[in-house]
Amino acid sequence: MFKLLRSLVIAVALVVSSIAVLPSHSTNAYSSYDVVLYFPLDRYPETGGHIRDAIASGQPDVCTIERDGADERREESLAPYPPISGYDRDEWPMAMCLEGGAGADVRYISPNDNRGAGAWVSNQLEDYPDGTRVKFIVQ
Repeated sequence: MFKLLRSLVIAVALVVSSIAVLPSHSTNAYSSYDVVLYFPLDRYPETGGHIRDAIASGQPDVCTIERDGADERREESLAPYPPISGYDRDEWPMAMCLEGGAGADVRYISPNDNRGAGAWVSNQLEDYPDGTRVKFIVQ
């Protein structure tokens, strides 16, 4: 009985220790996707830098398109961040993503960069239906 219990404890310890060393993206619920979108950092450096930094700090790199409810998610994500004259509040995940809303990463950036990036993303994704899972890669 003691050998069986000891073997069970060792097996559990091995499983737990192997989980602890997995990269965070390996255990990320957002690891499956339908399409990859390469975001142009050179065209929109502030937005691209924000997306990259937000993903690096634990925000998802996959966005599930869900256009309905975007206004409500935007309100939720921006509520703790008061407007500042001359800046836009950029949120990641974006409001058009089901993953957006409360808890999104928000950064103040220039309106030209933010709005240009928003238009670019909208144009890239306009033909994809709601429910499409998009992996963002900033490059």
